[in-house]
Amino acid sequence: MANKFYYGGQAVIEGVMMRGRRTMVTAVRRPGGDVALKVEPLSSLYTSRLRKMPLLRGVIVLIEAMVLGIKTLFYSANVALEEEHTELSGWTILLILVAALFFAVAIFFMAPLFLTKLLDPFIGHSSIVFNLIEGIIRLAIFIAYLKAITLMPDIRRVFSYHGAEHMTVNAHEAEVPLEVAEVRNYSTAHIRCGTSFLFAVLVIAILVFSAIGKPSLLVMVLSRVLLIPVIGALGYEVTYFAGRHLKNGLVRAILAPGLWMQTLTTKPPDDGQLEVAISALKKVIEVEEQPEAQPAPAPA
Repeated sequence: MANKFYYGGQAVIEGVMMRGRRTMVTAVRRPGGDVALKVEPLSSLYTSRLRKMPLLRGVIVLIEAMVLGIKTLFYSANVALEEEHTELSGWTILLILVAALFFAVAIFFMAPLFLTKLLDPFIGHSSIVFNLIEGIIRLAIFIAYLKAITLMPDIRRVFSYHGAEHMTVNAHEAEVPLEVAEVRNYSTAHIRCGTSFLFAVLVIAILVFSAIGKPSLLVMVLSRVLLIPVIGALGYEVTYFAGRHLKNGLVRAILAPGLWMQTLTTKPPDDGQLEVAISALKKVIEVEEQPEAQPAPAPA
């Protein structure tokens, strides 16, 4: 029997992207009210055996999430503005990625480090205390950032589509019909959510940086940049393991803070938003169930 596949996706502007084994589908509500569906094959990087290798798969998932996230967000914005023919070039995606990474590193890794350094006279020589305080500051900045962007109406709508995505995936995994009335009964929280993954990353960062100790400021700065792939890979493995051991009480207790944090990034969707998420998942399942195209026989 083939291994069970767990569908997932992300919210976009006025829509939802759902990812399958080899395909992704983005569903976006047009201004006229109908739903645009875009079906795209996934790159071999995201479907190869490398994506199944422990630790390495976490790095690939990070790359996938960033690249596909930018592409689908741009596409959804174009559809919402009825400008579907605008495309992102590879260089444009790269520049956006670099800018996004620079922002994330500066806000969530450099800022907590330098703020903690200001407290050095009160901390003393304990590397554990230093890294614990830095981790708490990092978590506080992350929560404050989520709280702040929630105040923006457009972001709140994206978060509602995020809730619709989770409810639809939860309903599918419960094997109930993908209809609005059925999906409405399911939670807006999901164990494999990127928010829970980011929470795991924030906690693991404390452990990893504590293992390094309290070296010079230059070494600490470099470690906050160079170890991001390692921390991300470990965070993915924790989330991956937890998602397959949900019946374990200890695992559920460990996951509780990450699930709580999802209350900041998911909002209850309306029926129209659920319809968009359902249409995306139905379409990707339909495409995935079709046999893969076989190469044409070589000429005799």
